[in-house]
Amino acid sequence: MTRLAKLNARFMAADGLSFTEFQKILAAYGWRLDRIGGSHHIYRHPAVSRPLPITPDGKTARRYQMRQARDMIEQYGLRMDDEA
Repeated sequence: MTRLAKLNARFMAADGLSFTEFQKILAAYGWRLDRIGGSHHIYRHPAVSRPLPITPDGKTARRYQMRQARDMIEQYGLRMDDEA
């Protein structure tokens, strides 16, 4: 199992991730950083009609934002790119 696959398993299991790990997962699913405004990182995906804003909670990712990302991944049928 690759490191990215292990990280994705943790993400899907709703385990805590660092903010950097969360950003790696988003990139693997095809999300791209559109802009940063203060602490807000705004991600966009070509197949998704709305942006995904995320903010760090110290060094960790906010659980409700990870839940929002998982819901959007499921709703839009996004697939992880193993090359990311």
